[in-house]
This record gives sequence, C-alpha cells and structure tokens, in this order.
Amino acid sequence: MINIVIFGKGFGRPRQLNLSGRSVAALAVLVAGALCSTAFVGGYWYSVQTGSGVSMTQVENLSGELASQREAIATTRQQTEDTLDALAIRIGQMNARIIRLDALGRRLTGMAGLEDGEFDFDSDPAFGGPEEPYATGSAIAVPEVLAAMAGLDRQLDDREVQLGVLESVLMNKNLSERVYPKGRPVKSGWMSSYFGRRTDPFTGKPANHKGVDFAGKLGAEIIAVADGVVTWSSSRYGFGKLIEINHGNGYSTRYAHNSENLVSIGQEVRKGQTVALMGDSGRATGPNLHFEVLHRGHRVNPVKFIRQGAN
Repeated sequence: MINIVIFGKGFGRPRQLNLSGRSVAALAVLVAGALCSTAFVGGYWYSVQTGSGVSMTQVENLSGELASQREAIATTRQQTEDTLDALAIRIGQMNARIIRLDALGRRLTGMAGLEDGEFDFDSDPAFGGPEEPYATGSAIAVPEVLAAMAGLDRQLDDREVQLGVLESVLMNKNLSERVYPKGRPVKSGWMSSYFGRRTDPFTGKPANHKGVDFAGKLGAEIIAVADGVVTWSSSRYGFGKLIEINHGNGYSTRYAHNSENLVSIGQEVRKGQTVALMGDSGRATGPNLHFEVLHRGHRVNPVKFIRQGAN
C-alpha cells in the first residue's frame, strides 16, 4: 500500500490518500498513456510544420497541377493522333493522284510516240549527288511536314493541268492526223490520170478532170484515206457506184466507179478501212477508181494529199 499526503490552501489541512497496489498500477498506466498521446500529437504537429517543409495546402496545389499536366498530356496525345490520321489520309490522297498522273504519263508517252525507257512511269526516277547532311538541330517538325505536303500538293495540281493540256494537244493532233485526208486510196494500182485539164476519153475533146484515176484489177480493195462518216453510198450519174465520206474540218472524199460498195450511209469508217471494191460502173473505160478530195465543197487536187501519205 502507498500513502500519499496532499498539501494545499484549498484543502485546509493535509489530506492523506491510501492507494492499494491495483490503484497504483492503473494510475501509472493512465499517466503513461497521457504522456504517449501528448508526445505523438506533438511529434505529428512538429513534423507537419517543420519536418518535411511542405504544408497540406502546398500538397493540394501540387496535386492540382499534376492533374492539369495529365490532362494537357492527354490532349496533346489526342491532337498528335488526329494529326497523324490527317497526314495518313492526305498521303493516301496524294498517292492516288500520283498513280493517276503516272497512268496519264504512260498514255501521253504512247500518244507522243516516245521511245521506251525515255519516260518510264513504272519505276522511280533516278537521283544522284553527294550527301550534304543537315546542320545539327535541324529536325523537321510536323508543321514543316504539313507545309511541305501542301507545296507538293500545289505542284501536283500544276502537273495535272500541264499534262491535261498536253494530252488535249496530242489528242487533237492525233485526231487531226486521222481525219486529214492523206495517202493512197487503193492497196494496189497505179495513177492513170491526173487532176486538171485533159482529153476526154469518150469524146476526145479537152475537158477538166476534177480528180485522179487509179487503174487496177477488177475487185481491188479501195480504202478510206482518213477517219470519217459515210454521207453517200449509192449510184450517181457519171460516177457509177459512189462512196462519199465526210472527215470534218471541211474535208470530204469521193470514191467512184466501184463494183461494190461495202459501207452504208451514216456508218463510221477508219483510216485504212476497205470501203469498196474497184470496178467500171458509170462513165469508165475499164476498172479504175476515180478519187476526189473536197475542201469546203470545192474539189481540190488530190495529188498533194496522196504524196503526204508517202512521207
């Protein structure tokens, strides 16, 4: 047992407490717990205020900034993905245009009659020259890539226009070549009478011959000297069986004295196509072709057109 004497003004006379063993132990535990709690709270408060040097407010601010940075990174990633998708689509479109330009180039090469290999649109063009590296730190950024692609796109537009114009010129030239009367109207035979003044074989008197004659074998093939449309395929006084073809641009041709016409009115014919067989119908002394060239309705000398076909 423990005796505790308490002195104080408020008590008047001294007081004496008698504590047993259990009471002493409980009091000791209570005091020790109070001391430990006080030490823990004080240590925590001290560590917060001075131990780490970071307050709760600063921690909250840092957490907010971290969340903002994460959001900014997510936005940047999405923008980058969108940019890459746009670049992929644009590259695909440009690749399709290049394929069309290559096809057009191959067609123009064939139309122009260029030698094989001079313009090969099936392989990449050759390059050369020594390597000249970029200066340090000259990496290309996405905006520069976009600007370069925009410039290439404009160049492709210009090339398409230029090739389109060239195609039109070549097509018109090719078309003009095919519709312009040129060459011999027979596969076999010889020119027996020229254009202009001659002696009429029936009367023996001077006469004006408005075409040329090709003598040959009965049934020899008569061919069109240019592309065109048949405007006459029947008999006509003096001509016998006659074929007349309109070639456009004011030109037309006539093939007379045929034994048989092989084309009909309205039919399209191609240069070199057999349109009739040689005969002696009409005003003829034997199998021959009477050939005329008309320009804007006036008969002109066919000889210059025949000679151009030999060049």
